[in-house]
Amino acid sequence: MKLNEISDNPGATKNRMRVGRGIGSGKGKTAGRGVKGQKARTGVSIKGFEGGQMPLHRRLPKRGFNNLYAQDLNEVNLGRIQEAVDAGKLDKAATVTVESLVAAGIIARSRDGVKLLGVGELTAKLSFEVTRASKSAVEAVEKAGGSVSVVYAQGASTRGGGEAATA
Repeated sequence: MKLNEISDNPGATKNRMRVGRGIGSGKGKTAGRGVKGQKARTGVSIKGFEGGQMPLHRRLPKRGFNNLYAQDLNEVNLGRIQEAVDAGKLDKAATVTVESLVAAGIIARSRDGVKLLGVGELTAKLSFEVTRASKSAVEAVEKAGGSVSVVYAQGASTRGGGEAATA
């Protein structure tokens, strides 16, 4: 088989309808747009228009709230970290940071930081440097002999210009 011999199955593709090409085509003259009017013209986009009546999307009240200080954190469970340690992707001696988690393939890319969650079993003695950590995660890490230090991520917003907290 050669590249120039590859083709679709017969009937897999259909030729597009060529409109405005004479009355014999069945889509001649007005090309299926009807007669006159705004929608017969080109460049018309009136989605959501209800004939002058207040549109539905403007009748409904605004909902919700966008927090300017919200952080988009990567959430990582202890079970995933233990799997990476067992597979040899994470070094037991080194501190587990955002960069090491990206290098190990546990998270795809760094967002505003990492939150450590306590789902799963952790047996390796590891030290973590994360943006946030749940109580259960901190307890599990300390039970395994490790430590968790909570620091603000690079570029993450802090509400009153506060300094990095360590706990």
